[in-house]
Amino acid sequence: MLTDLDDFYCFALVVEHGGFSAAERATDIPKSKLSRRVYNLEENLGVRLIQRSSRQFAVTEIGMNIYRYAQVMMNAAQSAHDLVDHLSEQPRGLIKVSVPVSIAQNEIARILPQFLKDYPEIKVQLFVSNRRVDIVNEGIDLALRVRDNLDDDPNLVLRKFEHIEQHLFASQAYLNEFGMLKKPEDLSEHRILSMVDEHIDQQIILHDEDGHQKKVKVNPILMGSDLLMLAKLASQNCGVVLLPDSVVEDYVTTGQLVRVLPNWKVPQGVFHAVYPSRRGLLPAVRVFIDYLVEHLTKR
Repeated sequence: MLTDLDDFYCFALVVEHGGFSAAERATDIPKSKLSRRVYNLEENLGVRLIQRSSRQFAVTEIGMNIYRYAQVMMNAAQSAHDLVDHLSEQPRGLIKVSVPVSIAQNEIARILPQFLKDYPEIKVQLFVSNRRVDIVNEGIDLALRVRDNLDDDPNLVLRKFEHIEQHLFASQAYLNEFGMLKKPEDLSEHRILSMVDEHIDQQIILHDEDGHQKKVKVNPILMGSDLLMLAKLASQNCGVVLLPDSVVEDYVTTGQLVRVLPNWKVPQGVFHAVYPSRRGLLPAVRVFIDYLVEHLTKR
């Protein structure tokens, strides 16, 4: 069993100051506590470290060897404190961030340049993938996600940014060729481009303005999780696609895509960040989270 590191610390102080009384005067640690700690260390190690008498204070040979190791421990602990203090003065170091493809291509690409300019000592490693990562076991500092159901892991902290609106879109040329959609059930007769790539048989759940729900089974002609690719394919008359409004904003503005079934939409997804418990959060990660909250949260 590892000896209490406080015992080594007190022993090193006593040796460094040449006695229990001198160490007490220098550190304000009671002499009785110092003596008890050194005695505990001797008992645990099974060796005499200090020869005690009313006239002299002497460190044994093995005691001097133990003192050198204790010094190493104290120096390492001080270095750890110095490192944190250094990071606190100017946030620096590497941040590992998991981010979905569309978020990386849109929101992160938009706001990251200013962050890198504001914090030149911070490096950001982006893991761009739609795969759900295990933050703790994969050593990820922060994960950005869009989910209908939020994480309830007590070991993770969640920060919400905004709700993501998603609607159906298609090009006017596609609708002219295959017909306008008048009700949700019409989706089953159309060419569907899907962001869900795990299975072929799928369903789209839509809500109208009064909260009525419709579930429509669809059999997509193309599936892929790259949202920008899906928007581009839809703009080239390939089919109907369900996408976040932010992804297709430019296509709608230029008239390349139009809203389909404008009175229907899917449940809102919540754009949020998750990261391990706040305890021990590095300054670089903390300022990055604060920056995301400032620039991604809709006022």
